[in-house]
Order: sequence, then C-alpha cells, then structure tokens
Amino acid sequence: MTTQLPWLDAPLRDALGMARHHHALLIHGPAGVGQFELALLLAQAWLCSADAQQPCGACADCRLVEARNHPDLRVLIPAALRESLGWDGDEGDDAASNDSKASRAKPSKDIRVDAVRAAIAFAQLTSARGRCKVIVLYPAERLNAVAANALLKTLEEPPGDARFVLATGAPQALPATVRSRCQPLHLSVPPTALATVWLRDQGVDEADLPLAVAGGQPLEALAAWREGATAQALERLPRAVRAGDAAALAGWSLPRAIDVLHKLCHDEMVLAVGAPARYFASMKAAPGASLPALQDWARALARAARHAEHPWQAPLMIESLVLQGQRACAGTDAAPPTARRRSVHSSP
Repeated sequence: MTTQLPWLDAPLRDALGMARHHHALLIHGPAGVGQFELALLLAQAWLCSADAQQPCGACADCRLVEARNHPDLRVLIPAALRESLGWDGDEGDDAASNDSKASRAKPSKDIRVDAVRAAIAFAQLTSARGRCKVIVLYPAERLNAVAANALLKTLEEPPGDARFVLATGAPQALPATVRSRCQPLHLSVPPTALATVWLRDQGVDEADLPLAVAGGQPLEALAAWREGATAQALERLPRAVRAGDAAALAGWSLPRAIDVLHKLCHDEMVLAVGAPARYFASMKAAPGASLPALQDWARALARAARHAEHPWQAPLMIESLVLQGQRACAGTDAAPPTARRRSVHSSP
C-alpha cells in the first residue's frame, strides 16, 4: 500500500495464516497503530495474483487495489471519514448517498444498512478476476444496529469465496453476535524504537515526546504533530496551562486540544498522589495542586470531549478549560485577579 508501516509485517503474516481457516477476521487494538492499513494490506494480499506471502505491489491486482479501483474489493467507511482516510472511491457510505437529498445532508458517521446490503449483494457475485471477493469495514464499531444485524447471516455463511475484514479500535463497541462470527487478531502498539524511527522518517525530528503523549501510537502521534503538537509545543504545555496561557494551543483543533489536555490532567492527578507521570514523563508535580479540583477538571474535559466536533466557539472553550486547569494546579477555585492571560488568538 502507499503507506508502509514496518510493524505490520508480522501481523500480516499472522492474518494470512489465520485466513486459511477463517473467512472473517476482526483486527482490533489501540487506535492509531494501523488497523485500517493492515486490513487493506490483507485484502491486497488475498487479491494479489503473485500468490506470495504478502502483496507483491507489482501485479495488476495490486496496482488496482492501490488505485482504489479493484473490482473484487469493497471498502465500507462512514462518509464523514472518507476524505481523512484518503479513500475517495465509490464503495462508500451507502448507495443512497448519490441522490440529491442525501448529498445535502451532513456526512454520516455510521456504516449504514444500505452500504452493508450493497456489500452483501457484491459478495454474492462471481469474482471478476478469479480469486476472491473482499469486503473491508472500518471502523467496524460504526456499524449501526440495523447494519450489524443485516451482516450477521452473511458473516456466518459467506457466499462463495467472499472474505471479510473488520477493523476497529473499540471491539467492545461491536455487538457480541458480530464478534463471535469473526476470528480476532490483536494489533499491539509497536516497539517504541521502531515507531520513533518511522516517525523520524516522516519528518518528526524529535519524536519521543509526541509518541509518548500519543500513548505509543505512531499514526496518532503523526496526526497530532501535523496539527501543531510538536515536541517543543508539548514541552512547554504544562507550564503554559499552569500559567493560564491558552495561546499555547492556538491553531489546534478542539478535539486535539481536549485530548492532550485530558492527558495532561491525568498526569497532574497521578503526580499529586505521588505516582509517576505517564504521558509527560519529565513533568514535576504542581505545588499546591488540588486533587478534587483536578478531578473536576477531568470531568469538565470529558464533558467537552462529547461535543468536541461542534465548531462553536472553540477558542473560548479551550481558554475556559485551560483556566480551569490553572486553578486546579494552583489549588484555588478562582484565577488570580492580576494574572495576565494571553488570548488564544495570539501567537505562542
């Protein structure tokens, strides 16, 4: 595939071995380590005409997969995620998405039943290139209840040579009836050294801190780095929050800012009780930090995360959360009246 993730080599071999005995695989593990990429590599290997242990990348079938145009591959992705995943083919969210009413609607975050029914019909057709039919679903937890029920019979009794790959970062969110019909394959966080080298190859010169804040998930670290969560920005963030300086997060998306603040809040809490920080390893405990206030901050961040994709007043929301963090770290319920706060709109 176009993105080479070296830590996927061994899981791909495992998946190909499991697929000799199972027609449906469930790839799961932490988000940001390559579930979707592994699912596509597995589909490409199944469709590859070179009969190798991994996709050759040179045959006509491999080239068709990489061009998102293989006639025996159907990829089901919610419409809201298609652009971010670089998948602009026509297999998408559902067949109805082309009519005028659906085209005016907000892109769906679900894999809907129309898409699943179309994929089932696709699986029943004879393979166009004589190998097999492959259906990839990602993220599988986005199957809504009706779509999941529609898929059950086909997962249990697949037609002909059809194969299914479901990929997810939240397997517990899938119905048990779906999970029980798939062979699970756990995808772990890659070794830190391997992930760091890969990130440096992508241009992330100082990768250790971005990788740590991303929980060891290299794809998540790269996405955050591209949004401004560089090593330098993350290094100064704890001091900035304790000073009530929301400008340190200027230009960040609201979901990204809330996610990193939540991790910072976690580390402030564990430091307050004498445990080591998990994400910001070099950070020291804030003098006078109030554990109850930090817990209140954590709850506020959790509430904000539920609405983080709404575009309303993101800078004000970030500033409010930073100021609450400042008060929690200072052990006070009110911000110092003489504190000089830089606007989130100003430059860092």
